[in-house]
Amino acid sequence: MGSRPGSLRGGRRPDLRSGSGGPGTRPGQNGAVTSHAILTDEHEALRGSVRRFVDAELRPHVDEWEDAGMFPDEVFRRCGELGFLGLHYDERWGGSGGDLAASLVFVEELGRCGCGAISMAVAVQTHMCTPALAEFGSDDLRERYLRPAIAGAKIGAIALTEPDAGSDVARITTRAVRDGDTWVLNGRKMFITNGTRAHFLTLAAQTEPGACHRGVTLFVVDTGLLGVSVSRKLDKLGMRASDTAEIALDDVRVPAANLIGPEPGQGFAQLSWQLQYERLSGAAQSLGQADEVLARTIEYAKRRRAFGRALADNQVIAHNLADAATELAAARALTYDTIWRVQHGEYPVAEISMAKKYAAQMQNRLADACLQVFGGYGYLNEEPVSRAWRDARLQRIGAGTDEIMNEIIAKRLGIRG
Repeated sequence: MGSRPGSLRGGRRPDLRSGSGGPGTRPGQNGAVTSHAILTDEHEALRGSVRRFVDAELRPHVDEWEDAGMFPDEVFRRCGELGFLGLHYDERWGGSGGDLAASLVFVEELGRCGCGAISMAVAVQTHMCTPALAEFGSDDLRERYLRPAIAGAKIGAIALTEPDAGSDVARITTRAVRDGDTWVLNGRKMFITNGTRAHFLTLAAQTEPGACHRGVTLFVVDTGLLGVSVSRKLDKLGMRASDTAEIALDDVRVPAANLIGPEPGQGFAQLSWQLQYERLSGAAQSLGQADEVLARTIEYAKRRRAFGRALADNQVIAHNLADAATELAAARALTYDTIWRVQHGEYPVAEISMAKKYAAQMQNRLADACLQVFGGYGYLNEEPVSRAWRDARLQRIGAGTDEIMNEIIAKRLGIRG
């Protein structure tokens, strides 16, 4: 599989390398710390570029896209044109050759657009369906799928979960049977973000029945192949501007060249590695989304008056918001400290799980506290805080539930065998 720490470190682009010193900390839009010593001036310049893109091209349209139930494909194309989709990928395939921190700064800033669905769906492209392809795929696969994904010309999805198998990857039942120079796939995939519009799926299937995790294999499946269909688009509590689908595979013939890795049976290890990317991106999404709703709430608390004074002048409200800002700063420190460890050669699975879990729980507590400040208005869909509250809930489920994160942490710390 290659070197685990090295493959999580990122590229060698000089202006985005880890360990080159940093600008220290900077105040964010709500006055809290948004930076870390790992981040260079170039990282912060990237942050500014993404924020300008968000303010000019995303934020004005999020209400419209939320009502429509999907944001346009053009968002992927624009992110590709601006170089945002390949920040941590090799220049050979159209990336920037930067480090992991650069890509997570992008995801964090995207979370500030006021619509969690956008940052989640784009993070699927950058940190969920492409890492294993970039690390373990053949040059042919990288040319056909990774390069256009980085350019925003092709949209990808990760097809892992099934109706009866979620976190228990070893129990997936989607079958892949070798037939000459193709693999014939049959099965169902569930909760597939970007599922209705994806051009390709990074898909897990069983190639050796009864072998559990030793039989899991990853394939790149072109959604234009005969037998690939969207069974239904799913109606969700939150993240409503992102399409999520159930996908059926009926006698789908996938070229043998589309297997990721040199041989079948390596998918479980590849997915375990790739999930570290996904969980760090989830933590980064939580930071950006939480920062956005906190900023809106502080502004509202200063403007809204009750009993002859601003809500912010009420000590209870002010202290509750101070607590929320403190939790956000703590989650950011944990997340960026974990990124620092990754970029200095560690493979900190426990700490990645901690960062993902804590950031998600923080985001949910913060969104709930912010909605409370808005009172009855916060319960209306016309207020963005209600969307933030709904969107936050998925962060404690996707990429591994809180309970799965605790199990990983407990085992890594030797608490459980």
